[in-house]
Amino acid sequence: MSTLTSSRTSLRRPHREAPSILATMVLLIGALYCLFPILWVLIASSKSSDELFSSFTLQPSVHLWDNIVALSSYRDGLFWRWMGNTFIYAGVGALVSTWVSSIAGYGLAKFNFRGKTAIFNVILMGVLVPGVILAIPQYLLLAKVGLTNTMWAVLLPQFISPYNIYLARIYAAGSVPTDIIEAARIDGLREFSIFHRVAVPMMVPGMVTIFLFQFVAIWNNFMLPYIMLGSDKLFPLTVGLTSLLNQGAQAPALYTLVITGAMLSILPLAALFLLLQRYWRVDLASGAVKA
Repeated sequence: MSTLTSSRTSLRRPHREAPSILATMVLLIGALYCLFPILWVLIASSKSSDELFSSFTLQPSVHLWDNIVALSSYRDGLFWRWMGNTFIYAGVGALVSTWVSSIAGYGLAKFNFRGKTAIFNVILMGVLVPGVILAIPQYLLLAKVGLTNTMWAVLLPQFISPYNIYLARIYAAGSVPTDIIEAARIDGLREFSIFHRVAVPMMVPGMVTIFLFQFVAIWNNFMLPYIMLGSDKLFPLTVGLTSLLNQGAQAPALYTLVITGAMLSILPLAALFLLLQRYWRVDLASGAVKA
């Protein structure tokens, strides 16, 4: 009987393993499709201008450091100014957006007030609106108060994100027990103190996720700073490298600088993702132990 059962099991295993193998192959193909452009940028940034246009190969060269030096010397280090601007836009914008989204999501999840459902529905509608559509109205509004061509023109629109508020609301509803909030109120804590001292430690994994999403979104944003800024000294990397790329038609050697700059712009995002992913996992594990 046991022999018959084992034989039936062995006959069924190939049918069960086939879908998993197919799914793995699809995921691998998708990963290669997404990672190949990054691999090409890493390899192309190590080539000289002649090597870049002479042939298309995946063999790296030895000119990476020369390209970085040439990029750093371009217009007295303008690229690193773009890098610093991008860190300011993405870092400040993501931090403020994370705090605003967290406190708004916490309020929507844990407070009952008139118009709560209507406000949440409006936020959901805001999630469906592409940011490109809002760029022109935002430019007109900020032009009225004289903030265009300043860093505030890029920072202010990034402080509020309907999608991040939605995420914070979902996470606060599931991670912050109402009983603990009531106990903190009985102990005499005010609402802001309850949020910062009680709710925030429980919401840290969700806040890290929101910060990461918003940081990457601002880092990769092109349309908003392209419309808002006129001085190249205020450009982020996306707009700065695009302007450099447009000049490559008259000076093909600039294409190598653009590719090298694109390679350098990837490194901070990769480092941030790896750092926050580790921190995220630690927080999730500690939360599971406490539960």
